[in-house]
Order: sequence, then C-alpha cells, then structure tokens
Amino acid sequence: MPNPDVVLITKADCHLCSAARAAVDRVTKSLGIGWREQPVDDDAELRERFAEEIPVVLVDGVQRDFWKIDEVRLERTLRRVLGRQA
Repeated sequence: MPNPDVVLITKADCHLCSAARAAVDRVTKSLGIGWREQPVDDDAELRERFAEEIPVVLVDGVQRDFWKIDEVRLERTLRRVLGRQA
C-alpha cells in the first residue's frame, strides 16, 4: 500500500510556513515517509479554500492542522494511518 499523502499548503512570505516545513519534515522523516508542498500563490481555488488558515497540513486530503503544526498530533495521525495500511 502507498504511504499517506502528506501535503503542506503554503504561500509566499509566510513566516509560519517556514516553521511548518521544518515540523512536517521532522515528523515524516522519523516515520520514513515523504511529503510535498503545495503553494496557493498560483492556485485560486486553494487560496480561497484555505484563506487565513495557511499553513495547512492535509493527510490523504483531510485537513489535520493549520497555523502552528503540532508535531505530536501529526505523528499520531500518521501512525494511525500507517497502522491501517499494515
């Protein structure tokens, strides 16, 4: 089974996005899975959908966190998803 699809929604000139990148990277690396970044700057639909919540973490398309990423909660969520795939 494929790993969970972890996406960090960001925008340019976002000071919270830098911290979110580091948090998502730490958690996913510790679990041996990848993640990707999706900027909203050139995507009107994403920009409208998430507006003032950026940065946002999605796991398999479901919003799991925003603004300040809680690493413990993200790890718990990803472990749960990975456990269902075992």
